[in-house]
Amino acid sequence: MTEKTLTFLTIILFNFVSTEIVQALSHSRFQTGIHGFRAQASFKEKYFIQSLDHFNFNAMGNGTFLQRYLITDEYWKAGYGPIFFYTGNEGDIWEFALNTGFLIELAAQQDALLIFAEHRYYGKSLPFGNNSFNLDKIGLLTVEQAIADYAVMISMLKHELAATDCPVIVFGGSYGGMLSVYMRIKYPNLVTGALAASAPILSVAGLGDPGQFFRDVTSDFENIVPECRDAVKGAFHQLKELGELQDYMKIQSAFTLCKRPSSAQDIQQLNGLLRNAFTLMAMLDYPYSTHFMGNMPANPVKVACDTMLRGADLLANLRDSAGIVYNSSGVLTCFDLNSLFVKCADPTGCGLGFNSLAWDYQACTEINLCYESNNITDMFPAMTFSETERMEYCSKRWGVIPRPDWLKIQFWGNALSTASNIIFSNGDLDPWANGGVRKSLSSALIAINISGGAHHLDLRGSNDADPASVIKARKTEADLITYWVQTARTMRSKQHLL
Repeated sequence: MTEKTLTFLTIILFNFVSTEIVQALSHSRFQTGIHGFRAQASFKEKYFIQSLDHFNFNAMGNGTFLQRYLITDEYWKAGYGPIFFYTGNEGDIWEFALNTGFLIELAAQQDALLIFAEHRYYGKSLPFGNNSFNLDKIGLLTVEQAIADYAVMISMLKHELAATDCPVIVFGGSYGGMLSVYMRIKYPNLVTGALAASAPILSVAGLGDPGQFFRDVTSDFENIVPECRDAVKGAFHQLKELGELQDYMKIQSAFTLCKRPSSAQDIQQLNGLLRNAFTLMAMLDYPYSTHFMGNMPANPVKVACDTMLRGADLLANLRDSAGIVYNSSGVLTCFDLNSLFVKCADPTGCGLGFNSLAWDYQACTEINLCYESNNITDMFPAMTFSETERMEYCSKRWGVIPRPDWLKIQFWGNALSTASNIIFSNGDLDPWANGGVRKSLSSALIAINISGGAHHLDLRGSNDADPASVIKARKTEADLITYWVQTARTMRSKQHLL
């Protein structure tokens, strides 16, 4: 994708003459929706001509880039129904649209227009194409630029679609949920309300205990059976002993590694890969199989515990538990340490490819992810990631110095009491949950806790295997959103009468 140099006037005139690729979203696992009907949708893929820099009029020659978004008016009562806008997060926007069926069900119920917007520097929304991650180009990747993108897109699309009186509700999961909160805080003139699912807005602002995350991952496995935690901890201890003996041949054999490790650094990389597998299984511990961030069986935490406790060979059990994540297809004949896992500024994992570069940069600037495992309160090897280590890594990798307190300053941290119309939903199986808002702060800042819920389970489409808690949560969310929309319409009607 090449850099554009169109003026802002051109953006206004031509933001809808972009490429349209019609693709169908087929939800084969959709079951009865929140109000007794099935819902699926076909989205059009479009590109919005977006400003490169919203905050410096002299920068980049007023340049633009093509920002991808998905849209469907299949259920929309044109000019009247609300607009449901998904604030895309750190990945390809189709990945989130395919795994956020609740919005489609809700759009069908409430006659809404549905838009999924892709985050700049992710998916196909690369401002400078493959050069976007060069040091002189990546500086435009910030939370502030991203939510400004969404604000401009909402404003322009409302005008283009003759939807100026339609209330906008923003939705997001995880980092996308954080962005939904920030949208409501920064652009209440555009956004009526926000549903932030599994949004760790406190922990990423440096608030809380850095040992909490991996302690909560451990709890998920421990709650299946305490022996599972002990088996995982024991396996890592055996690996540590082999590493100290420099018995790299046995480590390679035990873990079926493609290349023999040769240093303590290689063993640390292996520890990171293995810890990341357990992190993903805890996050995605859904009661049915999924194809989100890879392929995962139903109840993967239980599957892993069954694997860890199947016999006396703990290293083989640890390898095969990690294989639930890294070799779900069973086609890998060996594990490549450096291609399956990339060490970065996010100890919970950055993913792979260009998306991992973008997230690594964000974790080096605004997003504070100094989480550590200690082998005392959790079952993992002691792996530190202090502010000093973060600063050293980020300075070397990206030439930047992190701002540990910036999110507390810019987006209020835990001082949210004057905000309104935000739902904070969290599942108790999700290790990100305790980094978010777990208690309601007011009648307009509602916390919903979902027993038996993994990472933003409530945003997924209805499924026969759903626990009763998530069915209840979605009903509460739908009712609150209905109320927000009705209230916004009433206020707009009164304004028209003045």
